[in-house]
Amino acid sequence: MPVRPTAPLILAATLAVTAGLTSCGGGSGSDPDTVKVVYNRSTDNKIRFKDNHLAEVKKQFEKANPGKKVKLVPIQAQDNDYATKVQQMMRSPKTAPDLVYEDTFRINSDIKAGYLRPLDDYLAKWKTWDQFVDTAKAAAKAEDGKTYGVPDGTDTRGLWFNKKIFAKAGLPADWSPKNWDDILEAARTIKQKVPGVTPLNTYTGKAPGETSVMQSFEMLLYGTGKAGGNPLYDPGARKWVTGGKGFQDALSFLRTVYSEKLGPDISDALDPNVGTTVYSEWLPEGKLAIALDGSWLGQNWLKTGGKPWPEWSKTLGQAPMPTQNGQAPGQVSMSGGWTWAITAKSKNPDLAWKFIQQLQTKDNAVTWDIVDAQIAVRKDVAQDPEYTSSMPGITFFTRLVKYTHYRPTTPVYPQVSTAIGEAMEAVTTGDASPEKAAKSYDDQLTSITDGATVAASGQG
Repeated sequence: MPVRPTAPLILAATLAVTAGLTSCGGGSGSDPDTVKVVYNRSTDNKIRFKDNHLAEVKKQFEKANPGKKVKLVPIQAQDNDYATKVQQMMRSPKTAPDLVYEDTFRINSDIKAGYLRPLDDYLAKWKTWDQFVDTAKAAAKAEDGKTYGVPDGTDTRGLWFNKKIFAKAGLPADWSPKNWDDILEAARTIKQKVPGVTPLNTYTGKAPGETSVMQSFEMLLYGTGKAGGNPLYDPGARKWVTGGKGFQDALSFLRTVYSEKLGPDISDALDPNVGTTVYSEWLPEGKLAIALDGSWLGQNWLKTGGKPWPEWSKTLGQAPMPTQNGQAPGQVSMSGGWTWAITAKSKNPDLAWKFIQQLQTKDNAVTWDIVDAQIAVRKDVAQDPEYTSSMPGITFFTRLVKYTHYRPTTPVYPQVSTAIGEAMEAVTTGDASPEKAAKSYDDQLTSITDGATVAASGQG
């Protein structure tokens, strides 16, 4: 699914149910004619876009390669548990799959751990690689300069809003906030004039994982300070940036949302499954006015989605997320994405590469970006009429690529992300002020990075 960390979450108990799927049948080397493919299954049991698509590609592959087989191994779990399970599998030749679906924000930590193998020799002979945009290629490249994954799409983020609720509150149907204060004022107006509705959802806390960190906090943080600077990591110095004014301002925004009760109940906000609740209940049932969320939401409301909602394209509007004070460039977005990567301990890497090629035929790439509401990372797919007309809002979210940012592609990012989630939760619950939470983050950051930090400057 979209590149997105932000795949909906499910209780870790589900992992135990699926664990048996990944521990039986021996390792990838048990059958030289079978490619073992591990991927994350949607936590919404009504959504099987990925399962159905992979089943079709499997059928194509086996028909095109007589005698060869594909074993699909889905893992249904929240993001962090999915990553943990896959890492456990990749440690041993007995359990390592041949091909894994890797979130770009985890790929470098898995490369550093020795779990993945470089694909450069394959890519050098693959003409289709020229169709991929440079930013997508960079997301799968390690610090050693080698490429370890083939991306299949990306995503962007912005503000979704319910035009019916806005009308009741006297707010415009073409709402386009120019700064953070405009968002908060709209939320306060809705709270006052449309009681019983949650004005604004911004993900927060540790349990939702990267859904909170990337989709909420970093959407705020990257909108602070001056254009062009990276408020989280300094690539030139190869050092992490401490929690300065911009960091604290982002935390203050969250504190305002939850202390003024402009957001959902804190217990709901800290639920690991809150992402599922947003698209399956709060938005379609008219319980939420504004959602800071991703480009992929519409897929859930199509006839083939987990929560068919025919009126969604007329009921919901989209607006870019503004920078903090409206400073240039005025808008901000974050992009992620997932890649197909061959494991280091795969006994069938050539067969795994052939399956990647099957996944990335032009027709399959177009189909995948449509059914999973992905933003195309291939030039030929982005120009395909079927893609450009596939869903209301696709043009809006594709335009946001111009303003988007990517998370730091360093091995320690997942640990940094966890520390950010803890800071978010502390201010959300009121256990710490933004300043105190930022100081705690700095202490963790120093430990995580062995002191490779640089003081923030000029943010906000």
